[in-house]
Parts: sequence; C-alpha cells; structure tokens
Amino acid sequence: MRSPDVVVIGGGIAGASVAYELAADRSVVLLETERTPGHHSTARSAATYIPGHGVEAVRALIAASDPRFAALPAELGTPPLLAPRPVLWVACDAEGERALAAVLAERAGEPDAPVPLDPADAQRRCPALAPGRVRAAGLTAGAADIDTDALLQGYLRGLRARGGQVRTGAAAAEISRDGARWRVGELSTGAVVDAAGAWADEVAARAGVPRIGLTPLRRTIAVARVPDPRRLRVPGDARPPMVIEAAERFYFKAESDDLLVSRADETPVPPGDARPDDADVALALERVEAVTALGLRSVRTSWAGLRSFVADRAPVVGAWPAHPGFFFVAGQGGSGIESAPALAVLAADVVRGAVPPPALAPERL
Repeated sequence: MRSPDVVVIGGGIAGASVAYELAADRSVVLLETERTPGHHSTARSAATYIPGHGVEAVRALIAASDPRFAALPAELGTPPLLAPRPVLWVACDAEGERALAAVLAERAGEPDAPVPLDPADAQRRCPALAPGRVRAAGLTAGAADIDTDALLQGYLRGLRARGGQVRTGAAAAEISRDGARWRVGELSTGAVVDAAGAWADEVAARAGVPRIGLTPLRRTIAVARVPDPRRLRVPGDARPPMVIEAAERFYFKAESDDLLVSRADETPVPPGDARPDDADVALALERVEAVTALGLRSVRTSWAGLRSFVADRAPVVGAWPAHPGFFFVAGQGGSGIESAPALAVLAADVVRGAVPPPALAPERL
C-alpha cells in the first residue's frame, strides 16, 4: 500500500485507536518506530479510568469514553476493558485539604464528580490507611482499572481486520510536503496523523510543521512488597480502592499482595526511553508509608513513563491552518488511555474534514 489515504505515525494507544477508527472508510498505514507497539507510555501507565479528573476538556473526553469502553469488547473481540475500582482522594495536611476543597467545589454537579467522604469512612473503605492520618476525603465511585493491553491489541487487530497495515520497526524519518499530498518515506498520502506521543513535536519539525509546544514529563512508578498483605483486603470481593493524595503528591493501589506506588512526579525530560529515578521511588515509599504504616521497605520492580502536555494540559487535535493534511493527535498527558476511545472517534472525524473543538485545536496555542 504505497498510496494510503492516511499514514498514522505512532503505535501507542493514540495511534492505534485513531487508525482503527479511520480504517472504517479509509486505507491506513500505521508506522511504529519500536519493534512492539505501545512500548513507551502506553505500556507504562497506571491503567486507571477516573471520571471527573483533569482539566475540563479532558473530563469531557473521559466521560464520553465510558460508553465506548462498554461497546468495544463486542466490537473488537476483547474481554471487558474496565474493572470497577473506586478512587479515594485523601487530604493529610492543610495543603491537601485546600486542594480537595477546590476540586470538590469546581466539579460539584458534574456527572461522576468526586463527592465528599468522611475520613473515618475512607479508612473503613481502605484498611491500608492508618487510623487518624486522613483529615479530609472524597470518593470517585465510578472509577475503574483499564485492561490496557487488551485495549491496544484489540485496536490493532481491528485495524488489520479493516484492511489497515501495521508496520513496526518503521521510523518515519523522512516526511515532506508533495504538492497537495505528503510523502512519508516511500508512502504518498493525503493525510498524516502525528500520534507519536512524547515525540510528536519532533515528528512535526521533521515534516517542516510548527511545533505545538509539547513537554514530556517523566513519572516513576514502583511496586512495593507489603509485609502484611491482609491490610490490603476490603470486605467482600471488591477491589481495594486506589488512593490519590488530593494535591497529587502520591498515589497507591493494591496489586494482589503488593502495592503500586508513585509520588506522582512530573519531571521535564527530552523524549526518550524513560528510566525510573531511585530518588522518586524512595520518596514515593516515604509518602505512602506516612499515611499507611504498612512497613514498606523493599521494591519488587519499578518503571517510568512520559506524560506529555502542552501549556493548558488539554489534548491537541487537528492541523495548523497553513499545513493542511498534517494532523496532531497529541498532548494527552496522563489521560491518554482513559480518554482514547472518545478522542479517537473525534480525531478521525477531524481527519475526515470536521472542525476540531476550539479547546483542542492547535490554533489555541
């Protein structure tokens, strides 16, 4: 397929999902530099669906993704993609209390917004929390874990079933304007979709297209051993809640008998193969231990991923007016997986000719 309708650059969740949606009525080639799609941020996510989280544009996309998450298993042949796991927002000091109050006030009345919760009730819902450590709390009851690998592989299978191609180990090294079309290596296409994650600005510059001002931010996550895993259990068969500090200085959630922890760091770094930072792992353990007293001392494994944002922390969807046919699907930050189903449908419509919402269009930057 040397003259596809669309070339999508990036084989993470953004590229795979928008390529699948476009393949319903377009010929599509997906290019991924790595040997395995989803090697970077998609494979290194905390894999959570948290409605009512993020800036307004992101919250809208997360909410709109809910019915797509419900429909995709039948459409793509995957197992259920969401497994309920509520989120507890906890405040343990004055800064946390102020942050929690601001979030509750800003999002009051929104569907699935976090609601206030008595601190004692928070401790009952999450026995891993040490008594007396929580000063204020909130609850997002409709949150869930996401089966990220099933989602990504489902989109890739669906793309191939619709006649699309997935090329791995295929860096889009040469991109240029060719009259009314674009040339990507040996491919001639009417549209390029830049869904290259942390590398989206690098891809744009390679094509002679202005950058959108993307900043990759490293986040380190670790899985810690829990000396007494019984502290992680909750009544019944429900999953223990994920706990997020209200000022987002740490979070944790149980993974079987272990605890996934992060200090929710956002360290600016160049795009690359992110590596965990030992100091961030140590600080995550310290902060989580301070509110749980679980005796966290050792780590089974750790990793890092890149969360990429533009200045207003909303995604970028669409083309610069002076560069038609080169479309960004980038800047999803830490919500790329939970917002992917809705964002992919919207982005595919924009590539087909729809006008992107002003809150997402590149011209706002």
